[in-house]
Order: sequence, then structure tokens, then C-alpha cells
Amino acid sequence: MAGRSLRAARQRFGPVLSLGARRPGRLPLRGSSFVFSTAAQQRSTGDECGPEDPHDEPKHPLSERALEHKAIKLEEQVRDLTERYRKALADSENVRRRTQKFVEDAKLFGIQSFCRDLVEIADILEKTAESAAGEAEPSNPNPTLKKIYEGLSLIEAKLQSVFAKHGLQKMNPVGGKYDPYDHEIVCHVPAEGMQPGTIALVTQDGYKLHGRTIRHALVGVAVESQE
Repeated sequence: MAGRSLRAARQRFGPVLSLGARRPGRLPLRGSSFVFSTAAQQRSTGDECGPEDPHDEPKHPLSERALEHKAIKLEEQVRDLTERYRKALADSENVRRRTQKFVEDAKLFGIQSFCRDLVEIADILEKTAESAAGEAEPSNPNPTLKKIYEGLSLIEAKLQSVFAKHGLQKMNPVGGKYDPYDHEIVCHVPAEGMQPGTIALVTQDGYKLHGRTIRHALVGVAVESQE
């Protein structure tokens, strides 16, 4: 490219250069070198300012692809964070429900140990009332025993009423099916007029607190008699 610029400058300004060179004793014209350099600069500048290289076009498609890739990544992050938020929300709701259930159970069954102690007192009261009833038979006209029996019966009825008010109920399993969650077998009795496997008698009453067994009933189960 520089060679072509030099040849063009010689062809254009050749006469001027030769005129300066033919005059002996004189230096070449100072303007000739300036003209030559100016022409070369113009040609070189014109060559540099030629048509643009098609490969130097702006890389807009690459930028768009990068933006699309970044948008896809952001969408994936949003979906992941949304899923994590939903799981965390569900976990917190489960924890809240379990905590609420624990608090409710604590309110209902917080007196469970106290109720176990009370039912033992109810057993003693019941046995005492039964003993007083045996003594206060019509054949024994003792007004004192009769009043004691009536008083014990009233106390027992009131105690059972208080038990029911607080969700404590006595089981009545006689004639029903044996349930290992509610009953404990202490003996077997012949099935006389009863189906085998049913409860024939109760030696100790069982109690439930709000449907939960706090003391198993001691029962005798009917079995087929072997002759």
C-alpha cells in the first residue's frame, strides 16, 4: 500500500522533482518533499478510510443471546425461590398446627395424673357404699347405717357428675367385645348365655379422659366350657 502511494506521488510530482534536481548548485525545492509527503499521507489516509470490513459489524446478536441466557437463569432462580418459599410456608403451617394441637392436648390431658388419683378414691367410695348397703338391709333396721349409705350414694353420684363435667367417664364393658386398648384380662369364665370373647364381669372399673384411656378395666372374658 505504501509502495503504490509512492509511485502515484512520483507520477504526479515528477516534473517538479526533476526540475529541482537539474539545477546544479541548488538544493531541491523544499516544497517538493512537503508535497510528496502530503500526497502520500492523503493516499494512505484514503486507503485507511476505505470501505469498512464486513467482519467489524457490531455484535448485537451475541449480546441478545447473552441477555436471553441471563433471563432464563433469572426465571429459574425465581421458580426455585418460589418453590422454597412454598415449602417453608407449608412447614411453618405444619409447625403451627402441631403446636396448637400440643397446647390443646395439654389443656385437656394436663389433669390426667390427677384423674388417676381421683378414680382410686372413687373406687374406695364405691366399695364403702356397697358395704354399707349390705349392712343396711331391711332385716337390719339400723337408721344410722341407712343414713350413711344414702350419704355415700349421694357423694358417689356427685363425684361421677364432676368426672363427666371434666371429660372423665367410667367404662361399662360388660357384654361388649374385648378390646386390648381398653381392657385387661384377669380371668376367664364359662360362657353361660354369652358369646365367647365377650366380657362377663369387671373386677375394677376403667376410665377414659376425653376418649383416651387413662386406666384399663380389669375384666373376665367368657370362654366356651370344656366338658
